[in-house]
Amino acid sequence: MVENFIIVIYLGMVGYLGYLGYKQTNNSTDYLLAGRDTHPFIMALSYGATFISTAAIVGFGGVSAWLGYSLLWLIFFNIFIGIFVAFVFLGNPTRMMSYRLNAHTFPEFLGKRFNSKFIQVFAALIILFFMPLYATAVLIGGTQFIAIYFQMDYHVALFIFALVITIYVLAGGLKGVMFTDALQGTIMFIAMIILLYLTFDLLGGIDAAYQKLNLVWEKTVVTLNSVDLKTLQPGSGDFMMKLSTMWGFEGWTKMPIFMSQGWLFMMTTIALGVGIGVLAQPQLIVRFMTVKSKQELNRAVLIGGIFILVTTGAIYLVGTLTNAWYFEFNEGKNALQSTGSIGKVIPHFINDAMPKWFSFIFLFALISAAMSTLSSQFHTMGTAIGRDFFEQLSSSKHDSMFITRIGIVVMIMISVMLAYTFDDQPAIIARSTAIFFALCAAIFLPTYIGGLFWKRLTKSGAIASMLAGLSISSFWLLFVHFKEAKALGVCQSIFGTNSLLSGKLIFVDALVIALPLSIITLIVVSLLSKPMEKEHIKHCFDDVR
Repeated sequence: MVENFIIVIYLGMVGYLGYLGYKQTNNSTDYLLAGRDTHPFIMALSYGATFISTAAIVGFGGVSAWLGYSLLWLIFFNIFIGIFVAFVFLGNPTRMMSYRLNAHTFPEFLGKRFNSKFIQVFAALIILFFMPLYATAVLIGGTQFIAIYFQMDYHVALFIFALVITIYVLAGGLKGVMFTDALQGTIMFIAMIILLYLTFDLLGGIDAAYQKLNLVWEKTVVTLNSVDLKTLQPGSGDFMMKLSTMWGFEGWTKMPIFMSQGWLFMMTTIALGVGIGVLAQPQLIVRFMTVKSKQELNRAVLIGGIFILVTTGAIYLVGTLTNAWYFEFNEGKNALQSTGSIGKVIPHFINDAMPKWFSFIFLFALISAAMSTLSSQFHTMGTAIGRDFFEQLSSSKHDSMFITRIGIVVMIMISVMLAYTFDDQPAIIARSTAIFFALCAAIFLPTYIGGLFWKRLTKSGAIASMLAGLSISSFWLLFVHFKEAKALGVCQSIFGTNSLLSGKLIFVDALVIALPLSIITLIVVSLLSKPMEKEHIKHCFDDVR
């Protein structure tokens, strides 16, 4: 009864903040950019809560149970690149240029910077085609925990979850989204601190926990050395742990062997793919456009950095430590052997190991993580349809806000259908997130950063770079990279093999190949093409305080 009352209170607070956003939304600038006067505390928590989703908590938390503390490299990239570099070096130039160009969305920002309707529509289509993949990962992570906690059918939980998100995103626009993000970010922050403390307490303290962790690796993973991988069920706990040893992993507290398959996968797909890819996330870039000064951005750096350190640091540490707990309390099995799936490690650990009162708190933390990210994603996809696609291809401007709301509903429906289809795929949450981040980096990052700092960059160079990033990334995912090429089956159906290449190269992420080539294309084509008009460049780069 008390739990139901607290749920009602939580939903009431979310509803109130959505309503508050609705009441303060009087025009398109309010709906799309929260009026450009957001408080730095709200902006930093919104950025962090949007960044850290159930993909990080459930997906990468489960991956840390598989691959261990090598994931701590991702925290470094998240803070140094995702917060420090993004806020200090990119935030203010983005804010200034977007204000000068009167840009309200990321595709509109690129389109107006290069005076190109094609770039704006193309960027919108990329968002509409690929962002549902990321949204699906977040939906699956949140729904799995809800289904386990309430012991309800996954599909029913997914429907209810999506319905709640739809209501408040439609009502409040970006103001409502950011208000609720701040609430949800605070809940996440507190829950992660409690989770880390309780986990170490369960395992007898920090020293005892790490001693147990090393023992569990010896007892449950090293013993698989004599087992043939072909005799194990693909995707099972034993299969995944055997795979990790074949890739060069030697323990949960160690980095994999340098330049081994595991090292390449860890550093290129996980650390670089997500760590660099965050700079090109449309739903995060637009946050820089919501504050009114450089000083506000600078004040947000510390808040954002601490938030990311605590939320990701806690869940990656806990994810790895679940192996010690499961070994002690589940007949000598590690986390993956006990739960059978990377995506189920964290939800089952919270429900099985934690006190009931904390499971209830964590429920809100996980829902908050999912809702804060999903609301931003759906808002971004909706504006891509309404402002960046519909307005650019239609002469009827006055209906764009209505089309934006229709677009939000459509993209939610697509993401929900994908979540129905792919919820049982191994590591689907972490994989989908890494793919989306890497694609955004290869397609958007050179044009975005070049557009901010290089006046000689031309429209032709920007278009060529974006097309190169898309085509090279797609080729690598379809025909080379070991996971995606095999899972998608296109290479197999055409050439009769899972990958056109072999050896360690197939473990290198598409980002490592596509991003440098995209940058080279941008530079070469720009130098060979006619510079943009001086008046336009002056208009883009005029100082705005």
